[in-house]
Amino acid sequence: MKKQYLEIGKIVNVHGLNGVVKIMPWCDSAEFLCEFEMLYRGKEHVPMNIEKASVQKNMALVKFEGIDTPEAANALRNTVLYMDREDVELDDDTYFIQDLIGMDVKDADNGKIYGKLNDVLQTGANDVYEIKTESGKMLLAPVIPEVVLQIDFDADTILIRPLEGLFDDAD
Repeated sequence: MKKQYLEIGKIVNVHGLNGVVKIMPWCDSAEFLCEFEMLYRGKEHVPMNIEKASVQKNMALVKFEGIDTPEAANALRNTVLYMDREDVELDDDTYFIQDLIGMDVKDADNGKIYGKLNDVLQTGANDVYEIKTESGKMLLAPVIPEVVLQIDFDADTILIRPLEGLFDDAD
């Protein structure tokens, strides 16, 4: 089940005297966070309209409608912000990491289940899937077309073909 609201960042500080907050992005970039017109505050997903947003030193500086003083901005410190998945159109073969976590990772050739996707490590060159086996061991698989063959949300499964020797010491 895909979540409607996805964590996108956390308010970490106040910036200036006009109610601007500094947000640590938990997404691809501060620039991506600044593209939204509305974000949602806390687990209650309270809508917050963005008046203006900019990037400074890999952080997002955001002025929310109705937050006009440093005191009002400070009251938001440590608040987790969410985005609505409907506000983003992803390219083909691009997914929200939160949607992938917990999926079964299965061998495309023999059907062996290696484990569940525990995390997606963003290394720069390509992402790496961290797969947790039933025994708790962690396996790493590069997210490249030769390895990751299919992501099936209906079956809650990621089909892979490990490179030779990649999982030789697997359970």
